[in-house]
Amino acid sequence: MNEPMNVRSNEIVEVCLLAGKIMLENGGETYRVEDTMIRIASAYGAENPQSFVMPTGIMFAIEGSEASTRLVRISQRSTNLNKVTEVNDISRRIAGGQLPPVEACRLLKGVASGAPVYPLRIQLVLAALASGCFLILYDGTWADMPAAMLCGGTGFWVLGRMARLSSIRLFGELIAALVVGLLSYLVVHLGVGQQHSTIMIASVMPLVPGLLITNAVRDLMAGHLVSGISKGAEAFLTAFAIGGGIGIALTLNG
Repeated sequence: MNEPMNVRSNEIVEVCLLAGKIMLENGGETYRVEDTMIRIASAYGAENPQSFVMPTGIMFAIEGSEASTRLVRISQRSTNLNKVTEVNDISRRIAGGQLPPVEACRLLKGVASGAPVYPLRIQLVLAALASGCFLILYDGTWADMPAAMLCGGTGFWVLGRMARLSSIRLFGELIAALVVGLLSYLVVHLGVGQQHSTIMIASVMPLVPGLLITNAVRDLMAGHLVSGISKGAEAFLTAFAIGGGIGIALTLNG
């Protein structure tokens, strides 16, 4: 592509920031976000593009006759690796000279507004199956597997409902863990399950921020100390919220 920068600098910055925002909001690693933005800008012929990415914001700048610097704030973060993959595909098409900035921006906006690949009911089924598998992995009995699937699926559903009611994610994770803990006692009391501790541990696993911990380690290994430490702190707070919910359930049941 490599067209002159002086007439399209704003378009290039907009494409780069939109691509980076989608990736960061949906679970992309910090170093991958920066690399993608730099590659897109370089493919459009931007002069000396620079990006600074943190979990809560992206700053991007390009030099030239019409230098431009913009900042975008990241207020929501979730996990949707399909959107990250779609942005990677678009960036490869840009690097191959197949997409002008206007068309790339249109495609990226379509990715940003796209619905999740798997509807909520499928996610609930997968969360329930994961809980059942973790129960077997933790040396539980096959007889407790339905109880673990019920508790795990219910906890994941509560987490999704709380995300709609409150913007404070930690509050939703605490409530979901509390529900899992109380429900694990209830299923044992009703005779559906036998080992409430194993059921409880297996059922809470879908709430554990595995991707966040992985990204924190990968960012630290890549030298992004601010992002790595921030994501590690966020993962610690999530684990603290889950532990708090389980602790309250244990306390209420003596």
